[in-house]
Amino acid sequence: MSDLKQRVEELLASHDPRTSDAADFLGAQYDAGLAWVHFPEGKGGLGISRGRQLEVDALLDAAGAPRPDFGRNSIGLGMAAPTILAFGSQELQERYLRPLFACTEIWCQLFSEPGAGSDLAAVATRAVPDGDEWVVDGQKVWTSGAHNADFAILVARTDTSVPKHAGLTYFLVDMTDPGIEVRPLRQITGEAEFNEVFLTGVRVHDRNRVGAIGEGWKVATTTLNNERVAISAGNDREAGQIGLVTERWRTDPSVRTPGNHTELMQWWVETEVTRLAGERLRQGLEAGQPGPESSAMKLAFAQQAQQVTGFALELAPEEGLTYHDWTMVRPEGGSFLGHGPGFRYLRAKGNSIEGGTSEIMRNIVAERVLGLPPDHRPDKGIPFKDVPR
Repeated sequence: MSDLKQRVEELLASHDPRTSDAADFLGAQYDAGLAWVHFPEGKGGLGISRGRQLEVDALLDAAGAPRPDFGRNSIGLGMAAPTILAFGSQELQERYLRPLFACTEIWCQLFSEPGAGSDLAAVATRAVPDGDEWVVDGQKVWTSGAHNADFAILVARTDTSVPKHAGLTYFLVDMTDPGIEVRPLRQITGEAEFNEVFLTGVRVHDRNRVGAIGEGWKVATTTLNNERVAISAGNDREAGQIGLVTERWRTDPSVRTPGNHTELMQWWVETEVTRLAGERLRQGLEAGQPGPESSAMKLAFAQQAQQVTGFALELAPEEGLTYHDWTMVRPEGGSFLGHGPGFRYLRAKGNSIEGGTSEIMRNIVAERVLGLPPDHRPDKGIPFKDVPR
């Protein structure tokens, strides 16, 4: 019996998955080094190959064990955790990683701003030092799940006298602190999964800084690369939108025309190629943090999700006219796949914005993967305070 399998069996023996509270079980999984096996020992891992997490997850799934709530805490699990491990202090790692994995603390992301969405380095939210604390003032936007979040990852400007990429610092923020106001942003679907967040005189202790002062862009890049991997990789065959369309084809003879067959095969092949490329990317993470290749994956995922949801409406156009009354809903998180084709088509439009716009993804691929010359940037190399806004 492998040591990994023995560890799983010991976990299951000490915490019966049929009766254990989900948070207690996940906390014990973390303590056993089975949360993220590639993380160091004592940090939810065993310091072994990332790929062996699949063995752990398969054994736990077979036992019916509780799993982390990726629907509600995808930002914590997919983005905050690897960033805290890579750049956070020992104190921050010990404080946040375990409850993050157990999903007893939910996270959101305070990055984008009204004037700094695609160009994240243009954020204007200020963090001013005051003794052992920083005083934060500004506005963030498109913050998924902020209404449910306990903590946030925040990028703020700490120096306006240097070029925009050099004057940023990265913090962890308690969303219950005074001065934080969350307002819903209603989407075309009728839901309000996003928010705008106003920060007024919010005090953040310096111990909650992640990375060095002025290195916020470097830390944020790690977060964003992990986000793009989480968005675009790791699915099973026929998961997601293509799986719904394929199931419709198999069960509804009325949609089986030669033209539909040709288009279905085109998108099935393209999504499968993207899925396999995503698996290759995840395997490449064995060598370290994700790189710019994750931008190509995210770009492909967004384009295909939008095209496939459009094809789903072509198969059943009348279903696109069937919708709810657009009553505003504050979703708790989770998949969009349980909704009808009209909802999925509208929601997929956001795929080319969230996680980095498709335009920015193309720039990253062009410059950092293909080595093409960058566009002219008039704000490059000048102090942020001198950049017209």
